[in-house]
Amino acid sequence: MGQDATEFILLGFSDVRWLQILLFILLLITYILTLAGNILIMFITLVDRRLQPPMYFFLGNFSLLEIGFTSASIPKVVFHLASGPQSISMAGCFAQCLFYLTVGTAEFCLLAAMSFNRYMAICKPLHYTSVMTSHFCNWLVLASWLIGFEYVLIPLVLLFWLPFCGPNIINHFFCDSAALLKLACTDTWLLGLLSFLLATGSLLGTLAITVFSYFNIISMVMRIPSTAERLKAFTTCASHITVISITYGSCIFMYVTPTWSNMLDLSRAVAVLNNVVSPLLNPLIYSLRNKQVKEALRDTLCQSMIFSKNPRM
Repeated sequence: MGQDATEFILLGFSDVRWLQILLFILLLITYILTLAGNILIMFITLVDRRLQPPMYFFLGNFSLLEIGFTSASIPKVVFHLASGPQSISMAGCFAQCLFYLTVGTAEFCLLAAMSFNRYMAICKPLHYTSVMTSHFCNWLVLASWLIGFEYVLIPLVLLFWLPFCGPNIINHFFCDSAALLKLACTDTWLLGLLSFLLATGSLLGTLAITVFSYFNIISMVMRIPSTAERLKAFTTCASHITVISITYGSCIFMYVTPTWSNMLDLSRAVAVLNNVVSPLLNPLIYSLRNKQVKEALRDTLCQSMIFSKNPRM
């Protein structure tokens, strides 16, 4: 760990009080909706027997990752907006960085797995049940977590081992590794290159799998004779690709394009898009627009209402 700095100051968004209040309200409402949507998806996929195929297993785990991803930064941001700039200890900063980047990397791996699952279901239906077994699906989820953890652990340990003897003010709303790298009072070129290569590998590697899967899915959809069914399939693919574009685009901007990421104000805005907007949209696009999920949700709500009226049943 660095020898001098023992804590950092997070500047957040703005010093203008009315803007802080507005952001506080918006982020708090968005965070609550994000939690509610993703917890609902997790609950439905666990309790409803109709939602047992691999697609819903992945959706439930993806919702768990989304809860962890947004919870890694947004609660502290909301608290800071209410009380002003706050300090965070070196250990707390390391823990936030580690959890944020681990969950974020695991999300990309799981998105690639979900894309591959759709590719097998649509393009290779005869091999789907033999390939996408419950054991293989469990392995993909576990591998996503392990890859996320192993990918970020060594660079973060090296980062927090650097001396931070200069200003300890982080011009961001959470402990981001790129912002921390600028505060180290030593040459960080080699560590920056390592971080860049790892970010590029994790982002572009999983993106390649996702692009391959959707390219083949769209090619298969083009062969559907019915115009209405083809349009329905295209609409579903377009909504998925929108979320994937927001998620990958924002992270590539922040971690793979260092020239643009030096623009801190713009980088913060992109981080909000990645930390707030994407986790809020994912339950709506991936699950709540799904016919089976909506039916399961409606039946669960009806059963809950009946039970509340007749608790002895």
